[in-house]
Amino acid sequence: MTDLKTSYKEHLAKDKKLKKIIDRHDDFSLRIKKNVYLHLCGSIMSQQLSTKVADVIWKRFLALYHKQPTAEQILNTPFDTLRSIGLSNAKTNYVQNVARFAIEKGMEQKQLKKMSDEEVITYLTEIKGVGRWTCEMLLMFTLGREDVFAVDDLGIQQAMIGIYKLDPTDKKQLKEDMLRLSKKWSPYRTYACMHLWRWKDS
Repeated sequence: MTDLKTSYKEHLAKDKKLKKIIDRHDDFSLRIKKNVYLHLCGSIMSQQLSTKVADVIWKRFLALYHKQPTAEQILNTPFDTLRSIGLSNAKTNYVQNVARFAIEKGMEQKQLKKMSDEEVITYLTEIKGVGRWTCEMLLMFTLGREDVFAVDDLGIQQAMIGIYKLDPTDKKQLKEDMLRLSKKWSPYRTYACMHLWRWKDS
């Protein structure tokens, strides 16, 4: 693991502005997690919520079951029970959509491992309620993919506007500038995003 971390930092440090940031932070590492459907449900629950509120809802969700629920258990949970933990009608539907998709089409690590990042995004955005950003977070933090760049993420946008003095007025141009800058970070763009989030939060 040390070799990987060293190589990602050495590679990203070629960008002098990014180097100033990553030198201040500890190394990041990525973990591959089981139960992909469960993490995708968690991502949906946390959308547009503060981390604190999202954590409360997630704990309430897990408390409905004695251990991590299967996709079948989630799908069989009454709609009103899921609503009662603080989910909107839309999010309750989306969580059930994820569980249904996992049962009918599959969402196993070994299945998704064979797919490229874009193939995973195409596959999972078939689910109503799952967008590109949600898939990108899943690729990073559940599937452990190292070269994902979340151009639509507000935190990444704000960090890059601050560090690279980008003009935020034209959204289309902003994204083009971000993508251009991020190309040189490949194949470690996920780590770059993690450092940008850390910089913004601190």
